[in-house]
Amino acid sequence: MAAGLLFAFPAAAQEAVDDPETIVVTGRGLDVPPGEAAYDVVTIDRARLSGVASNRLDDVLRDAAGLAQFRRSDSRSAHPTSQGVTLRGLGGNASSRALLLLDGVPQADPFGGWVAFPAYMPDRLSSVRITRGGGSGYAGPGALAGTIEMTSGSPHDLAPLALRAAYGSRDSVDASAVGAVDLGSGFATVAAQYGRGDGFIPIVAGDRGPVDRPAPYEQASVALRGVADIGGGAELQANVSAFSDRRDRGVDFTQVKSDGADASLRLVKRGGWAWSALAYLQTRQFGSGFASVNDARTIVTPTLDQVNVPATGIGGRLEIAPPIGGGVTLRLGADVRRVSGKTEELYTYVAGAPTRRRVAGGESLTGGGFADASFESGPLTLDLSGRLDHWTIRGGSLVERALAGGAALTTLAFADRSGWQATGRAGAAYDLGELTLRAAAYRGWRLPTLNELYRPFRAGADATAPNAALDPETLSGAEIGADWHAASTLTLRVTGYWNRLDHAIANVTVANGPGTFPYVGVVSAAGVYRQRQNLDAVEARGIEFDGRWTRGELSLAASYAYVDARVHGSGLATALDGLRPAQTATNQASATLAWARGNYGVSVTGRYIGPQFEDDQNSRTLADAFTLDASLAVPLFGGLDAEFRAENLADARVEATISGPGVIERATPRTLWAGLRYRLR
Repeated sequence: MAAGLLFAFPAAAQEAVDDPETIVVTGRGLDVPPGEAAYDVVTIDRARLSGVASNRLDDVLRDAAGLAQFRRSDSRSAHPTSQGVTLRGLGGNASSRALLLLDGVPQADPFGGWVAFPAYMPDRLSSVRITRGGGSGYAGPGALAGTIEMTSGSPHDLAPLALRAAYGSRDSVDASAVGAVDLGSGFATVAAQYGRGDGFIPIVAGDRGPVDRPAPYEQASVALRGVADIGGGAELQANVSAFSDRRDRGVDFTQVKSDGADASLRLVKRGGWAWSALAYLQTRQFGSGFASVNDARTIVTPTLDQVNVPATGIGGRLEIAPPIGGGVTLRLGADVRRVSGKTEELYTYVAGAPTRRRVAGGESLTGGGFADASFESGPLTLDLSGRLDHWTIRGGSLVERALAGGAALTTLAFADRSGWQATGRAGAAYDLGELTLRAAAYRGWRLPTLNELYRPFRAGADATAPNAALDPETLSGAEIGADWHAASTLTLRVTGYWNRLDHAIANVTVANGPGTFPYVGVVSAAGVYRQRQNLDAVEARGIEFDGRWTRGELSLAASYAYVDARVHGSGLATALDGLRPAQTATNQASATLAWARGNYGVSVTGRYIGPQFEDDQNSRTLADAFTLDASLAVPLFGGLDAEFRAENLADARVEATISGPGVIERATPRTLWAGLRYRLR
């Protein structure tokens, strides 16, 4: 139950091994380079992961202020395509601008770049390591705003058997099981989770109409993992996982389904010539319905049915860490990732039935090489890394046909494109004892997702078209910071930064309804027609504070982020010049006070998010919100505990979206849980 926002320093990044000849099967990748001391890194530990009131990964990530998803809703009520992750006020369009990894494997949806959070059970992880700032060469491309590294638990972290079951508000159920067995020369873990609920009515009370109803959800995930010593100081790590997600948006014709399965193999050797080899496969199936509601909210009609959005991601990675010596740590390697997918849609509804079918999609391939060098000399640590990537977008097409038959209404084959991107980062840290000074500069990039290139979408009355001509995003940034750690009781971290995101991809307003527009069809008078466009840039300046204090059984972890972000726009985006990026709050804060003694534990988490604009034109403002979460654990007997959890205890109104007519949708209201937890000792 202890508060779990920690600061990552290389000396504590991995378990120490005193004897270099000792074989330790960890299930982890290569050790974090010493040069990571130069960057703004925080770690969410296992105690916090297993104690978060919602039992949701997307919720606990908010402990690191400055980390945001496109919407404020969580993975039970948000549309899955709105759950991209970013950092440092760069805004977003639902595609992640942070690189999310699980045991070294990229986790963003291959087609859309959003994150399938129901696939990740916090209880099966040992830690989450968040690096704010882009350009992580050895972690892979895509780290524009930062890197989020999830590490699976081992028998060292997990109990042989842990069971949890809870019943909550609105007939909700949350159940999970985690098991871990030590096999001597390796180990195996298994984890499964199931959750369901009747859901709440997303539209706030004052804006509701007869068509509005609760939005139910049903989600499940399973993960199997095996790690084995294969001799010569090397270990084999095998992972298989799958998830299923069913949600509803609170009106008819808006069912959402999302399924996926992942598999990966990783070989890791430590000591001497250390190396790692990784191969992985991801498959995704997504489908979603969209509807239009009249102003009185008395009639709902279907507008678009994305029947199927299949996607596949396949990739690999090879790296070596030669024994250089002399205070130098070197990592060299290469990685490749190919993604493919398409969207199959029914649209242009007449008398409640679709009359047309659209199929659009393509594929992209990214391959690159990287080098990362760290140098340690006394109190000074230096880091220099770089990578060179080649990208290709190809096979893009769009075909539209009438369901009644006949010749195609639209047949487009988009030109294949390719290019090179050189990125990197450099940093320095100087240890003065209790105080460590840091400075870093970096450059990162991100390829447009297939979703941004080819898939239209709707949000209420508003419609957004794709853009097959989008250029990659590139980011340049710099930061300075200081870490102060007084013994083991108090740690404070402050970082100031500047980021400039060139060619930022945003949803840009083109026209107001009513009208018929390319890719999306009819937009009503209450709606807005937008298209994804490359802005000139988004520029963000900010400061981040993190702190942790412990005194015996009591602990306090806190995080605060301030950001001043502005759009630079021209052409269609001229009207946006000088405005704030959509979905970007100036102030964001989180704090958790916890007490733990044995299996007794209590924690209270407060979170604040400031006002932010819902739209690119800064015309719709989402109000600020302060929420309180709490959890209590009381031991009963024989490893059995009683658990009580509360989300949004004061039932604060957390505004998630505002549609064209001014209809407000809220995030999770007060949710109370009571349950049991069993741990086999």
